[in-house]
Amino acid sequence: MFGTAVRQLAQTIADDGYEPDIILSIARGGLFVAGGLGYALDVKNLNVVNVEFYTGVEETLDMPVMLPPVPNAVDLGSKKVLVADDVADTGRTLKLVHDFCAEHVAQVRSAVIYEKPQSLVNCEYVWKRTEKWINFPWSVEPPVARHRVRGTEA
Repeated sequence: MFGTAVRQLAQTIADDGYEPDIILSIARGGLFVAGGLGYALDVKNLNVVNVEFYTGVEETLDMPVMLPPVPNAVDLGSKKVLVADDVADTGRTLKLVHDFCAEHVAQVRSAVIYEKPQSLVNCEYVWKRTEKWINFPWSVEPPVARHRVRGTEA
C-alpha cells in the first residue's frame, strides 16, 4: 500500500495547488516518502535532515535532536519547502524541522503518510489518520548489523 499511499498523498498536494521548490525529507522514514513525492510531483530538489528522537518502539529521547550535517539555511532561503515524513506521532520531530524552516523559507508545509491525534503539528497533507503504532516494512525487523560508534571498539 505504500506506493498507493504516496501517490494519493502527492495527488492531494497537487490538487491543492502547492508546488514545492524543495522536498525536505526527515531521515530515516521520510526518505522513502520524499523520494516517492519527488517523482510524483516532478520535484528533483530533495534534501535530507537527520533527526534522532525514537530509540525503540514507543521509546524516545527527551527531545528530538538534529544530527549533522544540518541543512544550510541559505540553500532553503526564499523557497517553498515541503517537509516529508512517514508518521506524525508526537509531532515533535516535525515541529523541530518546521520551526527550523519557518525562519528561513518563503513557505513550509508538511506531508506524512500517517498522522496521529496527539501530534503537535497538524500536517497540511495526510494520507490517513490513526491512533495505532505503524510498522513499515523497512523498520519492523531489527537491524541485520548494529552500527558501532567509532572509538568504542574493544
